[in-house]
Amino acid sequence: MTLADATHDALVVRPVGADQALTRHRGFLRQSLRLRRTQVGLAIVTAVVGVALLGPLFAPHSPTAFVGAPFSPPSADAKLGADYLGRDVLSRFLDGGRNILLTGFLGTVLGVGCGTALGLFAGYSMRRADDVVMRFVDLLLAFPGIVLALLVITVIGAHTWVLVCVVALTYAPYTARLVRSSTIQVRETDFVKYAQGTGVPTRRILLGEILPNIAAPLTVEFGLRLTHSIGLIAGLDYLGLGVGPPKADWGLMTQENQNGLTTAPLSVLLPIIAIVLLTVGANLVTDGIGHAAAGVDRTMASN
Repeated sequence: MTLADATHDALVVRPVGADQALTRHRGFLRQSLRLRRTQVGLAIVTAVVGVALLGPLFAPHSPTAFVGAPFSPPSADAKLGADYLGRDVLSRFLDGGRNILLTGFLGTVLGVGCGTALGLFAGYSMRRADDVVMRFVDLLLAFPGIVLALLVITVIGAHTWVLVCVVALTYAPYTARLVRSSTIQVRETDFVKYAQGTGVPTRRILLGEILPNIAAPLTVEFGLRLTHSIGLIAGLDYLGLGVGPPKADWGLMTQENQNGLTTAPLSVLLPIIAIVLLTVGANLVTDGIGHAAAGVDRTMASN
């Protein structure tokens, strides 16, 4: 099963009671951990995240310290060579991953959270409110993500909080559409209608009955959006719209040292490899979760 197939299966909502939905959610998470692809993905993500978070503790030099001539080869002072200004490539690499991880994660959490709130409101509301929310979502979707990011950053400036908001604004509409579609399916079930008939507050229905039933697609959605966020942040850093010099950053390192690709390839290849591994690892984990969610649903349906 490919990532697209597993994701499609996971996004198919099969409404059940809230307790059974939570049991199903815990079941597919446990099942996903038994899959080889999830285990490999978690190992890759853990390794890259470990380097990003703990790397600065083991850096031999300050990321801004000059240790040799520009693009000098590996030496005793610079084990992986020097960058275009003569700074230690290894130290800058070990210090350069936290920004991408932190910004991408916070932006994804904010985007998926806002998109979930919008989707629940639109999917459960009356037609007029649904139309207003979804036309706003369509308006955001009309702008390609990178164009929207460039517009916001150009107007406000390249600050960390701006990058977080850009990521959230870029991907919240996709989550909103997914959650709205899933909410409409669950809204028509008997247990939701019973809750409505007995006077259960709307907030409790949304959080206690509907949200547990869309936990599987939301989990897969979060993994996909996190993967895309990492690529978006790295791309903005490469374009010079993220972290500015002299701070170390994997995307910025690629842009700064691209002219030395033939003479000092590690200054460019190391951050690229780290970003690729992080993306591949996150995709494998998401693939495993989607595959497991589909399998658990088939098992529960047969019983």
